[in-house]
Amino acid sequence: MPPPRTRGTALRQRLAELRGPDVPAKALDARALAALAANPGCKRRALLDGAGVNKAALAGALGSPSAFGQSQFALTRGNAFEAKVKADGGAELLRLVHERLDPGAEPPASASVPDLTASGPEGRTARTALALREATGPARGTWTLLDHPMLALEVAGSPAFLEPDAVVVHPDGTWTVVEIKSFPMLDGSADPAKVGAAARQAAVYVLALEEVAARLDPAPKVRHRVLLVCPKDFSNLPTASAVDVRKQRAVTRRQLARLTRIQDIADALPEGVCFSPELPAEQLTAAVAAVPATYAPECLAACELAFHCRDRARAAGAVTSLGRSVRADLGGLSRVDDVLAAARGEAGDPEDPAVAALRRAARLRAEALGAMCP
Repeated sequence: MPPPRTRGTALRQRLAELRGPDVPAKALDARALAALAANPGCKRRALLDGAGVNKAALAGALGSPSAFGQSQFALTRGNAFEAKVKADGGAELLRLVHERLDPGAEPPASASVPDLTASGPEGRTARTALALREATGPARGTWTLLDHPMLALEVAGSPAFLEPDAVVVHPDGTWTVVEIKSFPMLDGSADPAKVGAAARQAAVYVLALEEVAARLDPAPKVRHRVLLVCPKDFSNLPTASAVDVRKQRAVTRRQLARLTRIQDIADALPEGVCFSPELPAEQLTAAVAAVPATYAPECLAACELAFHCRDRARAAGAVTSLGRSVRADLGGLSRVDDVLAAARGEAGDPEDPAVAALRRAARLRAEALGAMCP
């Protein structure tokens, strides 16, 4: 007699059915988890990512191919910059960690760089955990640099394997996540949108590190400030900034907790829904439409389905296509037609602040146009 199915087993089977027969799951990485945290209200993305659906292949099958992702040139430039930062046993990287995060510690004249080579992601995860435990022992008191460690974080009942650029163990035993990016830091600051994306990604690593730390006794502290390393101005010289990721960490933790309840989203779908790219476009379009989405222009930089969702949002006249700030200002007016009708005085409650503001703006516009065209 087969063993009874647990809720976790049933969920994994249901998600496999949504992917389609013989379609392997696409592993979640830190970038995808960070993008989830950037749009926590989107059930469509939560379900598709939780099920391991290849959204790029799905977007292509829907006729809205994705332009999301880094160019090969950007990847090559980023790899070259990271190699420069980590040269000579990470001497420059450790100097930046000491300068920006731990100036009171002994300067890192030398550091331990453990070998993290192992077979498969599970082996590398175990080797990373062992290296962290050894580096945090009471007798250490030295700097340790872990180059591309492997961490695991449970997502929707399955482990997601994550690979930060580096983790540094300080002489006092605390741990710091290091993110190395190839976008420039001009006059000490970088593009806020790119810094925000890097902070969300680093917050995922912080959560995974905290799980490793929780298994040690005593549990070492994972620092909530991460080190963001970027090229200085228009050179290839590294500079760095400390970024507090407590807010991003809290948002990501809430979103991951929500992902563990994706069975509720899946249970609300019609029977037979499947997202296999091999299905006809009409069937896929209906399947995707069965899962509510929360589109915003920011999705264009973070989700492979953004073009498809944007087209549908525009066709439905949804104000979300104009941006989250506009949507928030309009209150209960969720469609562009409703907004225009309220502005013309044809609909809407005059006591509603959003409706009153729209009518006032319409009057001012009419007065301005009247003054221009006597």
